[in-house]
Amino acid sequence: MVNPTLKAPGGAPSDVEGIKERSNYLRGTLAESMLEPLSAGISDDDNRLMKFHGSYLQDDRDLRNERQKQKLEPAYQFMLRVRTPGGVSTPEQWLVMDDLADKYGNGTLKLTTRQAFQMHGILKWNMKQTIQEIHASMLDTIAACGDVNRNVMCNPNPDQSELHSEVFEWSKKLSDDLLPRTRAYHELWLDEEMVAGTPQVEEEIEPMYGPLYLPRKFKIGVAVPPSNDIDVFSQDLGYIAIVEEGKLVGFNVAIGGGMGMSHGDKATYPQLAKVIGFCKPEQMYDVAEKIITIQRDYGNRSVRKNARFKYTVDRLGLDNVKAELENRLGWSLEEAKPYHFDHNGDRYGWVKGVKGKWHFTLFVEGGRIADFDDYQLKTGLREIAKIHTGDFRLTANQNLVIANVSSQKKKKVEALIEQYGLTDGKHYSALRRSALACVSLPTCGLAMAEAERYLPKLIDKIELIVDENGLTNKEITIRMTGCPNGCARHALGEIGFIGKAPGKYNMYLGAAHDGSRLSKMYRENIGEEEILSVLGDILPRYAKEREQDEHFGDFVIRAGIINATTDGTNFHD
Repeated sequence: MVNPTLKAPGGAPSDVEGIKERSNYLRGTLAESMLEPLSAGISDDDNRLMKFHGSYLQDDRDLRNERQKQKLEPAYQFMLRVRTPGGVSTPEQWLVMDDLADKYGNGTLKLTTRQAFQMHGILKWNMKQTIQEIHASMLDTIAACGDVNRNVMCNPNPDQSELHSEVFEWSKKLSDDLLPRTRAYHELWLDEEMVAGTPQVEEEIEPMYGPLYLPRKFKIGVAVPPSNDIDVFSQDLGYIAIVEEGKLVGFNVAIGGGMGMSHGDKATYPQLAKVIGFCKPEQMYDVAEKIITIQRDYGNRSVRKNARFKYTVDRLGLDNVKAELENRLGWSLEEAKPYHFDHNGDRYGWVKGVKGKWHFTLFVEGGRIADFDDYQLKTGLREIAKIHTGDFRLTANQNLVIANVSSQKKKKVEALIEQYGLTDGKHYSALRRSALACVSLPTCGLAMAEAERYLPKLIDKIELIVDENGLTNKEITIRMTGCPNGCARHALGEIGFIGKAPGKYNMYLGAAHDGSRLSKMYRENIGEEEILSVLGDILPRYAKEREQDEHFGDFVIRAGIINATTDGTNFHD
């Protein structure tokens, strides 16, 4: 029931709301569009609906001008995102994804910052077969994009304690339970087969989402202190595992995070989730469902760039949202319990976990699984998957854990790691190992500047400054996105770059190393020369003036180089 004391923003609904309303629960005219033979693309309305099915229509922007000159339509292709709760996949599933990338994609896989697989370059005519083969492996693409809850993230800690296993099971259940109930996905792609975990329904109904679904996407993450690798405060809803005497007793609940913003619009900003209380594990779904319905009822359906849950929380007030949540729950959250985060990065190399199992965290620059001239990464992982009896875990930092390796298999896995030169990255600088970049060009239609293809080259040059100042082994988180949407969580980088124009970036400093404080803009619209000049001044100061164990983000604030962002609402101040 809608609370009359709380109100959603006024104004005419956005065009996307109309598309959803007319879609017949996400069907639209997708069945006809995907069979239409004259174009490799689909209509804009259907493309909006495709997101709910886990895909975006894109085109190769490297070829755009040449194709225009030839009077050809853009080089349309689909990006397909595979939902992998907590980032876990079996070796058999890995082999399926590896094969599909070659058969239907561009030959590579992208490990995303939400612990999902992403494939690029799929042609319209191959989409249904690709999704069906993914489904046959017990994975799916449903709700990997769109105005619904996305892939639920979970700490893939390589220690793999029994505690982490328990937390993963809760996060997986949450991801499955919050799926849309519409049968559109099954009709369009699976010929009425049901996705594993999707309940059968007698009639078309969305009891939680409603016929219009959410105003915008919704993201949930589960963190296990002391690691904040999933950046729990960047989530619309974050759960922080609380352990007492070695037992999982429940989760602190944090609400209202999100990274996206728009250049030049101070009404948009990144925000960190705020802890509002504690719940028991069995209460996780109830809390998530009720929070989602609050966003459904009070989120902004008029202006999409102000439609994320963070803006709903800030507009209504944190205390009011908490009170509404507890009213809908019919019970109150307990007081939040103490916790502590040390970092938000990965820990590389071999680690021994419980039950005699081993785990190898592999460094994957940019999250791109491919074979390069001097590095057969994709082939090496394929060969490991053929003999591996554990699982693979995609991290929130675009890396990969070869997990649950038995003592008997460890030597064989080690031999393949050595044969193919697969690396834990320890011979790289800590700066490179701590870097994240979104896909950006050439496939993302929103990109204003390069990210994945450019960041490694920029780091090559920053490393010269780092090495000269004895900072090679000092972790400094660096994030780069091609636009302000925040796919690489740029506002949580101690050094952050947001694309503004080709070769130009806004530069941000001052985020916390553990993901608990946002950055602030230091320079606007600068290119590589000025980036290196700025860092050439600041990094030597950090090397000489930092206090013991002081992180770079803390130093630039203490030294007066940048003001601290105390809340997303003063991100632009």
